[in-house]
Amino acid sequence: MMSALRILLVPLALCTLHAPLGQSACVEVDSDTEAVVGEGFKLGCISCKMRGEVEAKATVSWYFMPKGENEFSPIYIYDPSQQQPPTILDDRFFDRLDWNGSKNTMDVQDGSVYILNVTFNDTGTFRCYFDRWLTYPNYEFQTNATKDIIIKVVPKATRGMASILSEIMMYVSIIGLQLWLVVEMVYCYRKIAAAGEEALRESAAEYLAIASESKDNCAGVQVAE
Repeated sequence: MMSALRILLVPLALCTLHAPLGQSACVEVDSDTEAVVGEGFKLGCISCKMRGEVEAKATVSWYFMPKGENEFSPIYIYDPSQQQPPTILDDRFFDRLDWNGSKNTMDVQDGSVYILNVTFNDTGTFRCYFDRWLTYPNYEFQTNATKDIIIKVVPKATRGMASILSEIMMYVSIIGLQLWLVVEMVYCYRKIAAAGEEALRESAAEYLAIASESKDNCAGVQVAE
């Protein structure tokens, strides 16, 4: 009985290990692009790792190029390894930028920031730059990702097409992840069911072999008498 139970539990453990734990935790969604003057606005920037199980550390830098100009200026740096608040590098954003991304982790995947009291001067292109170090057993590998967000500041809020598409993509991603989980559960169930049938067949064969051997032994004893 213990042998059959062990055979049943092994496939379940393998299925659990087979399922990638980190893939469902990060979904890249585009930022909104329309801010309302005088209100707050979230600059969304998400950069997911390709392999969730690999340890990593990352820093996030933000740049801004006002409308009509052709050069980016650094405005904000977030480094989780530094035991101090994020650095605001541009006078135009002093006391107006706040970190709104990943917290309490070196593995930053959400690099979003929040702008307080938006002004028309915030119209332009914001650039989000991820600098990431992936840690493998014998070495580190550096990667980076850049995302540009073109912001338009308006007097009153309107629901833009980008916002609608982002919301649709978010729901599509959630449905896709749920379907993937269902497929994994069906796969694991079939593996466990197959292992259970095999265990029962082995147990039945073992029982018949023991019964047959006992019967032969009994017959031998009767002949000897």
